[in-house]
Amino acid sequence: MDTRTAPQALRIERVRDALRAQGAHAALVPSADPHLSEYLPERWQGRQWLSGFTGSAGTLVVTLERAAVFADSRYWSQAEHELAGTGIELVKVNTGAASHYIDWILAQLVAGQTLAVDGQVLGLALAQQLRAALAPAGLKLRSDLDVVQAAWDERPALPAAPVYEHLPPEAAVSRADKLAQVRAAMATRGASHHFISTVDDVAWLLNLRGADVDYNPVFMAHLLLDAQSATLFVGAGKVDAALSERLAADGVKLASYEQAAAALAALPAEAHLLLDPKRVTLGLREAAPASVSIIEAINPSTLAKSRKTAEEAAFVRQAMEQDGAAMCEFYARFEAALARGERLSELTVDEWLTAARAQRPGFKGLSFPTIAGFNANGAMPHYRATPESYAQIEGNGLLLIDSGAQFLGGTTDITRVWPIGQVSEAQKRDYTLVLKGMINLSRAVFPRGTLSPMLDALARVPLWQHGLDYGHGTGHGVGYFINVHEGPQSISKAVPDANMAMEPGMITSNEPGLYRPGQWGVRIENLILNVAHETPENGQFGEMLAFETLTLCPIDTRCITRGLLNAEEVDWLNRYHAEVRRRLAPLLSGAALDWLTQRTEALV
Repeated sequence: MDTRTAPQALRIERVRDALRAQGAHAALVPSADPHLSEYLPERWQGRQWLSGFTGSAGTLVVTLERAAVFADSRYWSQAEHELAGTGIELVKVNTGAASHYIDWILAQLVAGQTLAVDGQVLGLALAQQLRAALAPAGLKLRSDLDVVQAAWDERPALPAAPVYEHLPPEAAVSRADKLAQVRAAMATRGASHHFISTVDDVAWLLNLRGADVDYNPVFMAHLLLDAQSATLFVGAGKVDAALSERLAADGVKLASYEQAAAALAALPAEAHLLLDPKRVTLGLREAAPASVSIIEAINPSTLAKSRKTAEEAAFVRQAMEQDGAAMCEFYARFEAALARGERLSELTVDEWLTAARAQRPGFKGLSFPTIAGFNANGAMPHYRATPESYAQIEGNGLLLIDSGAQFLGGTTDITRVWPIGQVSEAQKRDYTLVLKGMINLSRAVFPRGTLSPMLDALARVPLWQHGLDYGHGTGHGVGYFINVHEGPQSISKAVPDANMAMEPGMITSNEPGLYRPGQWGVRIENLILNVAHETPENGQFGEMLAFETLTLCPIDTRCITRGLLNAEEVDWLNRYHAEVRRRLAPLLSGAALDWLTQRTEALV
């Protein structure tokens, strides 16, 4: 590809033209929308459109001379391939070093120059960090210039999918009760008003769902609460008349999406406004009058929705049974086809697995793009096969499948690795060490309130002992028929804060991995639920929690090096497989039931 005529190069030049026209010297383009979402509507996929890098996380910085994408280790191989020939550099950063690009910007600019960023998609906390770094260097931050808009003539419009209601019995807590819960937290903070931008918080709080992005059943909206009423800022026509009436009965009125900033600007001078600096943008923060007192704290809804009720947990268990049964049907079909010598590819995995899930009651769609990576492709944690680029599944090696679904009663996310043909001793060793880490974390007992990053090492120790590690976090929070990734908990190397405390009802992934670029990858993932744990001390040393494993699907024992597992690990695996068989067998028949029975045989 000629870097002078590559589409990305031409688009970057249009960004530079916009910078020159405005007297600015660099532009920051984060992977973000006005709600700081992970999955972005097409309109806000500016970083991807400008650079060609399609990873779900990453940051683009453009100066008048250079352009660079900053991505963590999950995306290095992918980014190298997608940026080749564009003239855009890849700067590799360690997972969690989200603001590494700030140092790069400081090295490119000189005192008196200006960095431009669209304040409507810049998080308030990040804006504060940027200003603190730029000011000592004599650099200016300008937040009123949207270079993406300047460069993208045919920028897509706002999504227009309708909003619908998440209904009982799966919606186990009423909208009125959730609003009362959040208002009680507001009162505790001394807040008269509370503004919520994160779309999963809005959807959870109002028991509403949508389809404005793929995979997460959410919709673009903001919400402004006071002690008695609430205003939902949402696109025209997205909420029908009947739903509007039901919302009004709970004190929720509708306003146009574009009026959110004006509503903030109209707050009374004596208002005390609760904002979450990690979950609201600079542009919306600056809309509030200077006289308004700002209370910076985590959204109460973020904490509340992370703790699933007993009723919700029961529905999640049912969703896991349906999801596990679908996977058994898929794997039985897939292995039989391989045995017959059929030509199968990574695309086949996505197609067949999605079809199996779609037959299950309560299925609403996938929770993220299916990752099916054979051998070297499995070494890229966020790889996705496309019709233009995929591998045939043939010969010998490891097939990694990371997939999940949205059900009315829960969200699933599971990774398994399966042997294809003959598996080498080196591959078995890697697989077994990852499995040991997953089991080690699964068996953890810890005090309630433990900061979740403190648990990360439990999954890594078996790998560390062999000089091995992986570049991504071990576990992310999982929503309830909502975003597959949610906070505040994170089992990772993240710097912990008080909001990451582990509480009963939280659902988190447990997914250690090991990746050998160009060869193979291993990741084994279950979802786990925080539950109370009785101890012989009867709580004398505080309330203890443990994990209930929610995910139900066999873990392939053909890839295990038996001598690397101790008796406790074998016992855990056998008990897990006995539970998988007990709960999935009633949902299966024929070849799928036979497959389940074979794959859950005890390891001796």
